[in-house]
Amino acid sequence: MSRAGYQRCNHNKCGGEKKSILSPIQAQFVQGVFIESYDPTIEDSYRKQIDVDGRQVMLEIMDTAGTEQFTSMREFYMRDAHGFLLVFSITSMSSLEELRELREQIVQIKGGDPHVPIVLVGNKSDLEEDRKVSRSQAFKVSQAWGNVPYYETSARRRQNVSEVFVDVCRQIIRKDLSRARRDRGPDRPGYGGHNSDPKASGRRKRRRQRTYDDYDDDRRGGRSRCVIL
Repeated sequence: MSRAGYQRCNHNKCGGEKKSILSPIQAQFVQGVFIESYDPTIEDSYRKQIDVDGRQVMLEIMDTAGTEQFTSMREFYMRDAHGFLLVFSITSMSSLEELRELREQIVQIKGGDPHVPIVLVGNKSDLEEDRKVSRSQAFKVSQAWGNVPYYETSARRRQNVSEVFVDVCRQIIRKDLSRARRDRGPDRPGYGGHNSDPKASGRRKRRRQRTYDDYDDDRRGGRSRCVIL
């Protein structure tokens, strides 16, 4: 039976076009409404429980608009993050270019880890007639970043809004589970080998289940955080 976990998520607008696209996505995801405009100087946070492959995850989304003016504050949110939505507008090439530097900064702050959970998001897909960034251009960027998932969203039409949040949370869960397995390590010679006997196979299966259970307990205790910039 799934148990509710707690994950903390932040949104950070990093200049120019991005100020007009992240909060509409957030409002659509959390409240199911579309907003035309908002005040980018007000910091706010929201929570929503979502289902991620059978796990109930409590997602806290922190809107950190305006932190682009303060490098140290932006770095704090990046350092605290476990996963990122990097959002641009398909109607603005410059908004995509801004993300390149942002992604490099994230990897650097994360100790050079090239596998930080990231989802690349092209918003305003309902404005196809104003498109400036082609799908192939966006896919090339996602491939250059290690084949990170790429979605095109529309906050106005609620297209792929929930999907991007679920995807980044799924990446975080998988990464944490993989780390937990590595930390535990094999408890007997021949662990995982083809010549293992059936009893050993059963023990491995139970051990994997304990890993999942322990992970659920950790998240319920607030030890796993998903911060989305």
